[in-house]
Amino acid sequence: MASPRTITIVALSFALGLFFVFMGTIKLTPRLSKDAYSEMKRAYKSYAKALPGLKKMGISSVLLRKIVGSLEVGCGVVLTLVPGRPKDVANFLLLLVMLAVLFFHQLVGDPLKRYAHALVFGILLTCRLLIARQSEDRPEREESREEHINVQEKNKVKQS
Repeated sequence: MASPRTITIVALSFALGLFFVFMGTIKLTPRLSKDAYSEMKRAYKSYAKALPGLKKMGISSVLLRKIVGSLEVGCGVVLTLVPGRPKDVANFLLLLVMLAVLFFHQLVGDPLKRYAHALVFGILLTCRLLIARQSEDRPEREESREEHINVQEKNKVKQS
């Protein structure tokens, strides 16, 4: 039977992956929700206006929205379907995207209710990453502890 950590990681990966595929798709196309898509277009226009450096680099609001949406869809698919280490990389990239989104919202002065979802999903991504890393580190620690105990026992036997 799978350990509780494994179940937690799989459940978080699947749920977060689906959420980011959905949100990324909304940023890329109006097929799911025309209202949400037009709201995303409006929001990213305000982000681009607040960051004049983006315009100097040749990044328009449309390109910024498509970059963020594509990252969300791609990393969401990896979190949902791909096993192993790539999930941690996708998790980390999405965490960076959430930090950027929080920065954008703060920059334009949005109220908390407009970016609460980014806070919540940033925390969930952090928890998933910490749990995934913890479960990998633990067996190594236990093995090194056992080796340390064995060395101590051998030293005691030699001293006797």
